[in-house]
Amino acid sequence: MEDATVLQDRDGRFLTKAIEEAYNAVEFGHGSPFGAVIVCNDEVAVSCHNMVSKYRDITAHAEVTAIREACITLNRLDLSDCDMYASCEPCSMCFGAIECSKIKRLMYGAKAEAAAAAGYNSFISDALRGTGAQPKPNLEIKHADGELAIIAEQVFEKTKAKFSK
Repeated sequence: MEDATVLQDRDGRFLTKAIEEAYNAVEFGHGSPFGAVIVCNDEVAVSCHNMVSKYRDITAHAEVTAIREACITLNRLDLSDCDMYASCEPCSMCFGAIECSKIKRLMYGAKAEAAAAAGYNSFISDALRGTGAQPKPNLEIKHADGELAIIAEQVFEKTKAKFSK
């Protein structure tokens, strides 16, 4: 089993990158402030952000874009040896894509409620929360705590003047 400190440092490094991507989405005018990173063998395979506005594609959320890019970069559809780091709790569409890609571990920064408080849609899959009729997913899901969670939630407040929903 991985040493807890090593895992925490690793999680912090990759989640910070996902949060940076969330800022990039707004800075470049590509979309809402959401970012995602896919890690394979302790290396960043892809680092993406929301591209809905740039591509005029409502499905180009950060997590879906990251999965698309990872499949191309890694030249495969099965991402079962990969972890995803998302700046915010994924919506149900993104969570479905994460499940289909077989990503083994998801760590997210801000809770959906932080995005909803900033005016973004807060439709979270019952499967992600382990409620409703959906079976519990077969991947590890971890919410960041402490300072990283706060930093992830600040993305919405710090970008609201630059991005109109």
